Amino acid sequence: MNAIISDWKQYICRACGVIYDEQAGDPDSGLAPGTRFADIPDNWVCPLCGVQKNDFAPYEPVVVSREEREAVVTRETGVVIVGGGTAGWAVAEALRALDADVPITLVTACEGDRYRKPELSVALSQKKTTQSMIAEAATAAATRLKVSLLRNTFAIGLSPSLHQLRTTAGAVTYTQLVLAQGACPVMPDAFPKDLCWRINDLAMWGGVQRAVASGPKRIAVIGAGLIGCELAEDFARAGHHVTVLDVHTAPLTGLLPEKASARLLSSWATAGVQYKASRMVASVTQNYQGERIIQTTNGETLRADLVLSATGLATEPRLARAAGLSFENGIVVDSHTLRTSAPDIYALGDCISLEGAPCRYIEPIAGQAEAIAHAVLKRPHPGYQHQPPVLRVKTRSLPILMRGVPSRDLQWEVVDEDDQYLSMAQYRDGVVTASLKVGQRSLELAE
Repeated sequence: MNAIISDWKQYICRACGVIYDEQAGDPDSGLAPGTRFADIPDNWVCPLCGVQKNDFAPYEPVVVSREEREAVVTRETGVVIVGGGTAGWAVAEALRALDADVPITLVTACEGDRYRKPELSVALSQKKTTQSMIAEAATAAATRLKVSLLRNTFAIGLSPSLHQLRTTAGAVTYTQLVLAQGACPVMPDAFPKDLCWRINDLAMWGGVQRAVASGPKRIAVIGAGLIGCELAEDFARAGHHVTVLDVHTAPLTGLLPEKASARLLSSWATAGVQYKASRMVASVTQNYQGERIIQTTNGETLRADLVLSATGLATEPRLARAAGLSFENGIVVDSHTLRTSAPDIYALGDCISLEGAPCRYIEPIAGQAEAIAHAVLKRPHPGYQHQPPVLRVKTRSLPILMRGVPSRDLQWEVVDEDDQYLSMAQYRDGVVTASLKVGQRSLELAE
């Protein structure tokens, strides 16, 4: 006789929000329905994001109050925004500027406090704290903008046909939905998540800050892209010993020409940042002393107190693909309306792709939010006009400013050069298509 079991428990992944239900199990991973969480092998990982079993926590479905349910869950009309970062709040601001009464609900997996994300890569040396970086608390912003706020709430399902978003706080009905879910750090298999830090939001940055608070640390930054370069200099300025590893021969490969990257390497040497070129990480482990042991594919071994992964970002595809939205390096949107492939669903910010390319810059977000707000409210608007943003690399010892999109098919030509400054450009048929300014004078030109 099969007994009726009423004490099935659920556990939520603290990284991505996936819920393991003991009653349902995880058949795709070999866990039959009815498998207790305690009986799951320790080497089982989250089926979505790959974190380990110990990254799951007991989960109790959020009890939504009657007032919240009347205001949010059963609403037949209104705009629902998924994401409490810069993009999500920008849409709320743009909507409210056009309409004082349209119902807005913002669903965010974090606290939702407002802060300037670009500051994360320069905040340590400036001795900032998580509290000092908050420009406006989420509750205050929600009150000011008349937004129904669902904090610490994961979006776990989406039905375009029903106009319904499923969340860990219950189902939310929308008239128009805006996805502003951002992008997640790429974590290669060789980088265990419990041994490698990544900085992509204020909470992550706060964790790293606490980890280095006791004094100078040996820090390994894996990845010499934009964020890796900024973090390396910031940690060096804060008094830490920094080593940067990258698979390329120079930092910011694909962005900087050789002459410019040579200047960056020279400034790093002066700042005490060591660069290890052409290094691919094979594994990161921990010894009994708590040191991180980095093994490269060429047999080299490095020891560090802290490992920072800066190997790029990617849009989490689960929600979009489950809803049948077009996806290519991000959620595919119309370049002018920012509408996705489904009616009444829009997207902006780090999670989108335009003509197959991701758009992960802060500057375009305001224009994207304005276009979406007008489209949602059916107000006339010329639509979003995408322009390559001005790229500023926040390496204070060697400021770098780039305009336009560099092409691998074109040569960089020197426009002006001295010991402190380098100006270069790419030309097509005599017209500048990209320009680069490196050095202290680039700051003045950016003003």
